[in-house]
Amino acid sequence: MRLPAIAAAVLLCLTAVGAQARAYDPKALARYDVSYTKCEARFPHMQGHRDEAYLSLWRIKLDDKSRDRLAKLRGESAYRIERQHAMQAAAKSASTPASSTLERECQGLWAENQRVNSTTKR
Repeated sequence: MRLPAIAAAVLLCLTAVGAQARAYDPKALARYDVSYTKCEARFPHMQGHRDEAYLSLWRIKLDDKSRDRLAKLRGESAYRIERQHAMQAAAKSASTPASSTLERECQGLWAENQRVNSTTKR
C-alpha cells in the first residue's frame, strides 16, 4: 500500500526537478528573450517583468538566486549564439503581418504571469 504512494512522491519530485532544469536552458531562454522584447514594445505594462514572467511559466519564484542564475545563463556562449539566431529569424519574419498572433501570445504570457503571481502572494 505504501509503495505506490512512495513511487508517486518520487515521480513528483523528478518532474519538478525536470521542470527546473528546462527552465534554465540557455537556448530556450534566448528565444524567450527575443520574443518578450516584441511584447514589451507592444505592451508597455510588460516592461521590466521579463524574468518574472519567464519564471512564472515554470512555476519558479523570482528571487535573488533565480535572478543570478538567469544572468549567468545570459552570459553563456550557447545563449548568445541562440539569441543571434532567434533575432535573425525574427527579422526575417518581421515582414509577415502576424500582429494578432503576437498579441495573443503576449496577452497569454502576461495572464499566466499574473495568475501565478496572484496565487504565490497569498
